[in-house]
This record gives sequence, C-alpha cells and structure tokens, in this order.
Amino acid sequence: MRRLLVSLVAAGFATAAAAQSFPNRTVRFVSGVTPGSASDTMARILAEKLSASLGQPVIVENRLGAGGLVGAKWVAGQEPDGHTIMMYASAFTVSTLLTPGLDPKELAPLATVATIPTVLITPPGKYKTAADFVAAAKAQPGKLNCATAGVGSATHMALERFRFAAGFEVLNIHTKGAGEALTEVVSGRAECYFALVFQAQKMRDSGKVTALAVSGPKRTSLMPDLPTTVEAGYPNSDYNFWVGALVPAKTPRPIIERLHKEINTLVQSPEINERIKKLGADPLSMTLAEFQSMIDRELVENAKLIKAAGIKAN
Repeated sequence: MRRLLVSLVAAGFATAAAAQSFPNRTVRFVSGVTPGSASDTMARILAEKLSASLGQPVIVENRLGAGGLVGAKWVAGQEPDGHTIMMYASAFTVSTLLTPGLDPKELAPLATVATIPTVLITPPGKYKTAADFVAAAKAQPGKLNCATAGVGSATHMALERFRFAAGFEVLNIHTKGAGEALTEVVSGRAECYFALVFQAQKMRDSGKVTALAVSGPKRTSLMPDLPTTVEAGYPNSDYNFWVGALVPAKTPRPIIERLHKEINTLVQSPEINERIKKLGADPLSMTLAEFQSMIDRELVENAKLIKAAGIKAN
C-alpha cells in the first residue's frame, strides 16, 4: 500500500511538472488531409495564433492516407505531452470502425473547431422539396442513383443517415471526390448528393443544382433559408460533419485543459470566427465533456449504421 501511495504521489508530481514546463519546444498540428482543404486551413489558422499565445512555434505537418488514419495512428504513438496534436474530423468516428488499426480510445478529445454542413442537392428544377425527392425514391426502390465523395466520407454517411430515416433505397455511386460527385448531379446522371455547404451554395447560385435541405443539427448561416432534414420531417436524419483536435490519450489533464481553453478562445474570437465562416464552415465550441460525449455517441450510432447499410472500406 505504501509503495502504491508513493508511486501515485510521484506520478502526480511528474504530471504537474510536465504541465508547468509545457510547452518547451515546437508544437505540431498533424493534418490528415491535403493542404488547402478546409480542416487543414483551420489547423494553419490556429497554428498561427497559438504560436503567440503558447510562446513556442506551432507548425502544421501533413500525414496523409486512409481517411486520416495514417496521421491519427502516428499521433497516437507520440509522447503524450501536448506537443503533438491531431486535426481530425467526424471521419474519426467512421474510419476507426471501418479500418482496423486504431482504437478511438488511443486519442483524447481536445477541442472542437467547426462544423461543415452538407446539403442535399439534386439536378436543377427536378424536385422542389426533400419530400418530393423522397417520394420519387420510394416510387422507384433502388433505382435512383445518388453520388458520394467516397465510401465512409461525410457525404456518404449523410446520405445513409437520411435514407434510413426517410425509408427509401437508392443506388450509391461512390466517386473519387467532390468534383466528380458534383458533375454526376449537374449532368443528371445522379439524382442526389450531399455536398459541402460552400459547394452547394455556389452551385445553387449559378443555377446548376437545386438545394433541398441541410444535413446538420441546425440550419447553416451560409444558407439560412434551407431547412434541416429533421425540419423537413425526418427525425434522426442529421449528420454532424465536425472538425476538431485530439491528442494522445495519456496527455496530462492540465495540458489538455490549457490547450482546450486556448483553442476555444480563438474559435470564439471575432477574427477567427469570421475566418472559419469564410471557409464555408460554422464555428463550433464545446466543453471537453460535450466533445467526449459526442464522440462516444457517434461511435455507437455509426457502428449501427455501418452494419445496417453493409458499408465496407475500399
């Protein structure tokens, strides 16, 4: 018992010492997506500001592959001292289920940054409401084509959530990315696609598509006239495409709390708030407990959805 007590006290002192000396070198934001994409740009915006508040250089390092899992697995294996942060998205609660190799518990939630709503779009003038599209899909079970930007992507998961909630079948056309998926809808080869909101806004404004509903927990400030899929009459149809930061699971709590506060303060500041909106996203701030609860809930819900839809990794 005495040895255990001594060990616990020593561990406590070590944690406190680590927290007091943090940061003592360059902090790395690891991005699992290509430079220039929304979440990568958010990491760079935060890195720029954190360098000043932390008093150490903060850099962004890209480690691509497997829907962000390559970078996430690498971060999980780094020293849990706050100097390595993973910039990830809601793919964290999908990719870890589809592709073995990373236990979600190896990373701890740090801070949410934004949510990027997806929008149900269809060929121009074909449907006026989400209900019109659902009625057409139900009239031709499994015959309408719907595009996605890839298996397990936010655009795919949003479609699956919506179709199970609304009770219809379609043929999924998994493309190589957003550009190809948008082309499928504009050409009329696909009846629907859940496009990222900034893509949907641009395409609707140019008359190339019709936008019907937002697949998110609330309306988006970028297209405030559009109802959510839940408001359109389909409970449990929303899919939250979030962007946030995670760290190795054993990172000391005081370090997590400090970084959480620093990032939250930035996200809520008028300057960063506006810069996030210009990327086609809505700023998102949560407590650590709320972020953890969201991840836990999504892992359960996505596991059920993946099984029900028979989704398999490429």
